[in-house]
Amino acid sequence: FHRHVVVGEAGAVNPARTGTKAAARYVLDVPAGGASVVKLRLSARPPAEPFGAGFDAAFAARIAEADEFYERITPRSLGADERRVHRQALAGMLWSKQYYLFDVDTWLKEHDAHPLTGTGHRRARNTEWFHMFNGDIISMPDKWEYPWYAAWDLAFHTLALSQVDFDFAKDQLLLMLRSLYSHPNGQIPAYEWNFSDVNPPVHAWATIFLYKLERDLGREDRDFLERSFQGLMLNFNWWVNRKDPQGRNVFAGGFLGLDNIGVFDRSAPLPTGGTLEQADGTAWMAFYCQCMVEIALVLADEDPRYEEDAFKFLQHFMWIAYAMDRIGDQHDEMWDEKDGFFYDVLRLPDGSAVRLKVRSMVGLLPLCASTIFEPDAVVAHPRLLELVRLFRERHPEVVAHVAPTDEGYVGHGGRRLLSPLSREKLERVLRYLVDENEFLGPFGIRSLSRHHAEHPFEFRVGGDVHRVAYLPAESNTGMFGGNSNWRGPVWMPVNALIVRGLLNLYAFYGDDFTIECPAGSGQRMTLFGIAQEISRRLARTFLRDERGHRPVYGGTAKFQDDPHWRDLILFYEYFHGDNGAGLGASHQTGWTGVVAKFIQLFGCLDPQRLLAAGKGAAFLKGGADAQEK
Repeated sequence: FHRHVVVGEAGAVNPARTGTKAAARYVLDVPAGGASVVKLRLSARPPAEPFGAGFDAAFAARIAEADEFYERITPRSLGADERRVHRQALAGMLWSKQYYLFDVDTWLKEHDAHPLTGTGHRRARNTEWFHMFNGDIISMPDKWEYPWYAAWDLAFHTLALSQVDFDFAKDQLLLMLRSLYSHPNGQIPAYEWNFSDVNPPVHAWATIFLYKLERDLGREDRDFLERSFQGLMLNFNWWVNRKDPQGRNVFAGGFLGLDNIGVFDRSAPLPTGGTLEQADGTAWMAFYCQCMVEIALVLADEDPRYEEDAFKFLQHFMWIAYAMDRIGDQHDEMWDEKDGFFYDVLRLPDGSAVRLKVRSMVGLLPLCASTIFEPDAVVAHPRLLELVRLFRERHPEVVAHVAPTDEGYVGHGGRRLLSPLSREKLERVLRYLVDENEFLGPFGIRSLSRHHAEHPFEFRVGGDVHRVAYLPAESNTGMFGGNSNWRGPVWMPVNALIVRGLLNLYAFYGDDFTIECPAGSGQRMTLFGIAQEISRRLARTFLRDERGHRPVYGGTAKFQDDPHWRDLILFYEYFHGDNGAGLGASHQTGWTGVVAKFIQLFGCLDPQRLLAAGKGAAFLKGGADAQEK
């Protein structure tokens, strides 16, 4: 079309006017300050009067229907600007759907790179994925800048999509577990650039989240849960077999979606030799175990055979949590007792180990791996209780060491908690989280502590110095292409998991657990209060401030002041760690749409309701009539 219209090549389009794509061309003279309107209508058969009164009536009806729909799903407590952000975030999620077709087998053959039928002379990406055939409508990170799916992004997309298109959200999770997508060895594809890259395992969490949300809306879908569980079992085994090569319950995984957050490129061979034991990879697996326990317990309500599976994942969690901080004063584990923080551990070829003391999101992720279980979810399964009792008898020191409190695993309302963090560890990690000179930024939790602005971390290898410093905006390194930055900016998905973890911890500890927030303010908050404060700061990124400006647009005057633009909101990929300005992909990065869930959740949830109902409170209807539910 460009060659035909701009260059003037008449033969650039099919003269028969048939094909898979079409474009309508209009030539208009629009005066300065004026406007022209083009009316378009797509139909199988042309209406008798396509652009008569019926056209305007249909257009008005569709707008009225959309207004009514969003009014019904929006909490009454929201103000006009909050409603605007909430609606546009969800509308952007719907806009980000795109048909995606990739026949990898054919692509490899065309490039003479197929591992079974090619000559083997050419090297190409994704050769081990020749089984893959993708041909579905999928939620994209950004249809313009990232027009291909990314597996862990997709899990977060479903949180927002669940408010507007529930069936589509569930289908997105199932897609990644289908045989035409996932690898026969169990790996979930990462993204088109390299399907074999390793993304954080968040599908199990998104699966149980959607199941519980739909169940509490009165339409339970156990088939969805069971189908997902079978695929997730295969994927979990892939993680255990591939990413814990020494069987020590500490996991690697490479960059794990956090691009340049590490001292080294975590997807490349280490310049020191040896291996990297990753605090985030290990925390992700602890989280994975908790979610699989939750799913297995639901399935065990009707099929007791799943009790064995629930115990399998519970036992996995216990050993992973113990491996992160073993009994005694160790120097080769992730928990640093002196600092009160989790770090990656570099295990050198000679067997020695050193902690890489970068205070980053890597060390906060163990907080995300905090999950509560209601009392009846555990006691209703006698075989599980028998297996737990046996584990206690065989490993009493492990059970005691991993327990969240001196009293054990039972907290407020009889709830049980699984978390790598004891109460003491939680208090110490939270001191970093709520410190505005560390992680707590004006617009959410930073990916790297601001401490490293004045105190960069340096690690010397031979004559080379590897340096990590706080960079609140764009990256200054070419690592992973240099087009994203996890060394300071705020990223919505990990903030979502931190908020989730805090709410689970609040449901366990209740109002008795408080901490000064922000640090040095003299004001103490419960864990619910901290979660709500983080959510408020995240939402504030998009809301007008006292000057009428939206922090997301930074110094862009056109978007701040022009009446035609200032209320049209872009949901960027990530955000400046100090001033909230949008960075990275700008059009509609899918996982940033999860801000709609924050706005909806805290628009209808209060701490008393959470303590009374537990996690179920988060799944109650959050629309305009939520206050009566």
